[in-house]
Amino acid sequence: MQAFPQGTSFAETFFLCYTHYGPAGGKKSRTFPTAGYKFSISEVSLMYDELTEVDIKKMQEEIDYRTQVLRPKMLDDVKTARDFGDLSENFEYKAAKREKNRNDSRIRYLERMIDTAKVISAASDGDTAGLFDKVTLFLEDENEECEIQLVTTLRQDALKGLISKESPLGKAVMGHKAGDRVCVQVSPDYSYYAVIRSVTKGEDDENIPIIGY
Repeated sequence: MQAFPQGTSFAETFFLCYTHYGPAGGKKSRTFPTAGYKFSISEVSLMYDELTEVDIKKMQEEIDYRTQVLRPKMLDDVKTARDFGDLSENFEYKAAKREKNRNDSRIRYLERMIDTAKVISAASDGDTAGLFDKVTLFLEDENEECEIQLVTTLRQDALKGLISKESPLGKAVMGHKAGDRVCVQVSPDYSYYAVIRSVTKGEDDENIPIIGY
């Protein structure tokens, strides 16, 4: 097993273990430079994302806002900027057009996520770790305790301890209970062990936002 380099902080450790599955059918490889250590993660191609009803609701709310509020304003901004003169040297026009295209791209992404999503329940059995539960872990390599919360891919933020259930760490912890020792397989060449100290049951209370751009 390969260890992280000396001096790698806990936040950096999580960053290395963070895996984001992109839009349906997407496949990416990402390199994270941390503490002088470059680590590539090839992400698995998925046909859908497993999301909760709250995820769907949050995405639809964002689509409605971007479509009904932002898009008309941005169209007006583009029209106004176009009247400033020569488009080849018109910075205001290019900036307005760029923001409009960015907004449209986000809308298409969210619509695709909704169309391809598999809606799942956030409920979990008994004292096993499930979605939105908070889990206290002991990381053996780091000799350090930490707390994570298991979330859907759409609401992950590894640096805040919000770990996707589809990430290597999330997959290792899901379905286990306090006292279990789990192996986190980050890549074919790197894995580490964690001991589950406690599981605190949680619920999808809508306070965790969906990820932005």
